[in-house]
Amino acid sequence: MTNRFLKLVLLIISVFVNLVCAQGFNVDATGMQTFYFKDDMGRNQATFYSNALLENITGLSSDVWGEVSFDVQDVENTLQGEISISTNSLKTGIDRRDEDLYGANWLDADNYPVITFKIREVTSIQEFENDKIRIYLLADFTLHGFTKLVESDVTMTYMSESKLTQKRAPGDLLGVEVTFNFKLSDFGIKHMVIGTRVADEIEINANVVGSNSKQIIKNTVN
Repeated sequence: MTNRFLKLVLLIISVFVNLVCAQGFNVDATGMQTFYFKDDMGRNQATFYSNALLENITGLSSDVWGEVSFDVQDVENTLQGEISISTNSLKTGIDRRDEDLYGANWLDADNYPVITFKIREVTSIQEFENDKIRIYLLADFTLHGFTKLVESDVTMTYMSESKLTQKRAPGDLLGVEVTFNFKLSDFGIKHMVIGTRVADEIEINANVVGSNSKQIIKNTVN
């Protein structure tokens, strides 16, 4: 009786530990999955927001691409990937201001045509559901020829293929929402209007959906 009870206790502890340690999705898919974020319809978007003393500016880019890979049951220890946008795709609603933004005094798009966000490590997963997890991670953010470490809040939603998801793309889908802040001065951008018309601290938000379909992979490579 004692041995059976002990085995039962050990089994319960083992199950509990596995549940706690399995920081991932509870979905039908298993193993490593790679999702590609390339949408020619421009539905994947990244925005930046500048809240300065004399002016608030919102910028938007629909030229967003990249890929993310992870083990479905162990996202915390396997997550890797990179999301990029083209520098000269950022639009603020005023053409003249956009030209200045791409120029040498600001983002210098000719010399630094791509802005990237590359995952370095997951620091914690605070809350998760069967198909949705919230992650805090560190990433290498590259802008204007500089690469700095940023802390980011990321929400990922796993969508198993269905008639509904097929309206967006074939295969399983992954929705990713990313939020983080950075300072222009940390990336070598210095201008007399920073602090009055343009904020030094900029907020970035990205909202993208990728697919693990081989068809999407083929189109991305081509």
